[in-house]
Amino acid sequence: MKKALLLAFIVFSVQLQAQTSNGTNSDSVKNNKWNFGLELDVLPYATGGYFGAGWVGKDKWRGRALFADVNRPDFVTKDGFTNHHIQAYAVILDRFLKDNWKGWWIGGGPVYWKSDIQSDSSPATKKFDNFLLNGSLGYNFTIYKNIYISPWAGLSLKVAGNDDFVLDGKEYNLPLLNPEASVKFGIYF
Repeated sequence: MKKALLLAFIVFSVQLQAQTSNGTNSDSVKNNKWNFGLELDVLPYATGGYFGAGWVGKDKWRGRALFADVNRPDFVTKDGFTNHHIQAYAVILDRFLKDNWKGWWIGGGPVYWKSDIQSDSSPATKKFDNFLLNGSLGYNFTIYKNIYISPWAGLSLKVAGNDDFVLDGKEYNLPLLNPEASVKFGIYF
């Protein structure tokens, strides 16, 4: 499923890019019209999960909707626990400093995490939900025409959801602040 999603994104992007190339230089086109785009993020795939995002935008503003399936690494999971699996859904509003979806951007919005976690000393697991507010900062580099790469970092603040719970005699609570960083690949039309 993960490889198929990644392959479909690449094939779809290349075909659409070829169809929309009409001899104009995309660098000279201002984004004073509505654009839409698709993105993939490296981090979820690196952890054995997947990611997909779509966005619409005009001028220097864009709105993104995304979903991610992430296996959080044990080195960022509280001692005594393992296999923290997160399904995340978010709606983010971004602002670019330059035209044409290039350069620095800053964004933020609400995130819903549906999680399960396992004790590191038994197969006992617990499901829990949290709502977070995310703030992100990144930089879009153009690779070719409307295809870009975007390293980014973010910080999510837990605002609601499950509080402390006990699993296999150990107490767990999602941290108040949850940092993350990765690299996205995207295309816009």
